[in-house]
Amino acid sequence: MPMKQPLCLAFTDFWEGFECNPTGKSHFDNVFYKILSERFDITISDSPEFLIYSVFGSNHKRYTCPKVFYTGENIRPNFRECQYAVTFDYLNDDRHLRFPLSAVTLYEWGILDGFDKHIDCEQVKREKIKFCNFLFSNPNARERNTLFQKLSKYKRVDAGGRALNNLGYYVDDKMKFLSQYKFTIAFENSEYPGYTTEKLVHPKLVNSIPIYWGNPDVHKDWNTKAFINAYEFSNHKRLIEHIMEIDQNDDLYFALLKQPHFTTPKSYHLDRHALISFFERITQP
Repeated sequence: MPMKQPLCLAFTDFWEGFECNPTGKSHFDNVFYKILSERFDITISDSPEFLIYSVFGSNHKRYTCPKVFYTGENIRPNFRECQYAVTFDYLNDDRHLRFPLSAVTLYEWGILDGFDKHIDCEQVKREKIKFCNFLFSNPNARERNTLFQKLSKYKRVDAGGRALNNLGYYVDDKMKFLSQYKFTIAFENSEYPGYTTEKLVHPKLVNSIPIYWGNPDVHKDWNTKAFINAYEFSNHKRLIEHIMEIDQNDDLYFALLKQPHFTTPKSYHLDRHALISFFERITQP
């Protein structure tokens, strides 16, 4: 095995719960540290060679070293503040790597290559005791709010977050909640090419069929035969008719469950080696 390259980093301005200094810890929320540690011998320092920062603060401004901006939000990088960027965007720029939040989410759950496995469709059907859920905190997403209201006229859709809550309480265990449902409304907060987040991945992890909207190019990363892609329908009426058809036809439902999640071949943008290669290049003397 080749010797690891030393790399001195700092992390700042990430989401709550993100571990900026995971040195010596076995369980922590910092996918970048985990992935880059495969190639680099990382030390964390207040005087780093590179700073990796996100959008949840302004502490990055006090650093003078080269900066790598990361976001899973629908935000563009500002190359006046950073030298490099890792986002969901399709940018034709050597300073940028497309590594969307959907990829980060996979590795957060320890999925290094693929998570396709044999599906016992009948068992999954028995486990899905409820129809559909809607789990969001942001109330200002008109497209998904509209779908919630319209789909609820067919069957009850359980809303367990702060947005449109109809349970009378807020869900505290997201994955356990999702696992009860045949379908999950997995609409992003907003729409932009390449913008795919954890909203598509989380229901897949518990065999709940995502009803997805947000990235019109989602087919470039994910097999759209494995979920319900709102972009394949001209309006909500036709989308809901399709959901109803799948709900009432086990053959159609099982066909979705059996499909592989990824495109063939797997998208380079979901591959952790893309992140490693990017850092190998930008850290070259």
